[in-house]
Amino acid sequence: MARTPKAVGKWIAAVTFGLFATTSVATASVDLVGLNIAGAEFTSSALPGKAGTHYFFPSRKLLETWNDKGIQTIRFPIKWERLQPKLNKDFDPIYAGLIDKLFTDAAASGIDVLLDVHNYARYRGNIIGSSAVPHSAFRNLNERIAKRWGNRSALIGYDIMNEPYGSADKNWPTAAQAGIDGIRKHDRQTAIYIESMSYSSAARWHWYADKLLRLRDPVDNLVFSAHVYLDPDGSGNYKKGPAANLDPMIGVKRVQPFVKWLKKNYKRGHIGELGVPSDPKWLEAMDNTLAYLQDNCIPMTYWAAGPSWGKHKLSVEPNKDGSDKAQWKVLKKYVGQGNCSVIGPTP
Repeated sequence: MARTPKAVGKWIAAVTFGLFATTSVATASVDLVGLNIAGAEFTSSALPGKAGTHYFFPSRKLLETWNDKGIQTIRFPIKWERLQPKLNKDFDPIYAGLIDKLFTDAAASGIDVLLDVHNYARYRGNIIGSSAVPHSAFRNLNERIAKRWGNRSALIGYDIMNEPYGSADKNWPTAAQAGIDGIRKHDRQTAIYIESMSYSSAARWHWYADKLLRLRDPVDNLVFSAHVYLDPDGSGNYKKGPAANLDPMIGVKRVQPFVKWLKKNYKRGHIGELGVPSDPKWLEAMDNTLAYLQDNCIPMTYWAAGPSWGKHKLSVEPNKDGSDKAQWKVLKKYVGQGNCSVIGPTP
């Protein structure tokens, strides 16, 4: 059975850097390995697009299958323009209805959902904080999201924006505060996940993230979320196979700046995206990274799974014959493990 997300949200809010404050809320184990179930954010060139053609939602059967394998948490990317076709206006009934169904199916399947606005700090190509997309519009989006889904039992957190980058970076701390303020208008309990500038890179985190220390949450329930890929440019494209001399600790080294920043500033962390192809060298490096994250009680969600990811080189969806992908054989070693009572890093 999945944890009760609202109970977990209260429990997280009572934590200060690995020590429990006095609270009547029961403790629970931190779920350290989850999946990104991607697809609802696909085909940004086709808006609003058609479900099942341009974008995809998982079936309850798919969620149940992953829960049977031990998965209790998914990060679920959505597209802002599909959800809210006009800024400050009502949600699209079809797309929002599919998100409603996702939460219903997730709750029935024992799955908790981290809802991710997968827009790179942009709306229709314009950065948040520009005249076309004022910060107030981003606050409005988050107010509406929290009002509609904040009471859903399967909701474990809000990842308010995926991978700000480039010209959006300068505005991101102000935009993030607007997002926090929007969520807290209707939901004073659930965790809010904050990504950083420069694609939320774990390796570059310490170059940018000090500005995020100014963020204020009235219930003090922020989790900082970084991404890490192991190819040479860290993009996750994996255009070539691993180098003959690939350092098997490359993932650990790329995550360490993020973890050191968290420890220095007494913050909690999460790896929102980590994925590799099936080559044994990449798998060894991911294995070492997962072990490091588990040692520090930092949860992660693998990129990616979902109904349209079967042949992608990072896909963890089972093969057509039902056999497991090589990536899953590594991930499952860490599912349900760690014995972490709080989100780390551990001191």
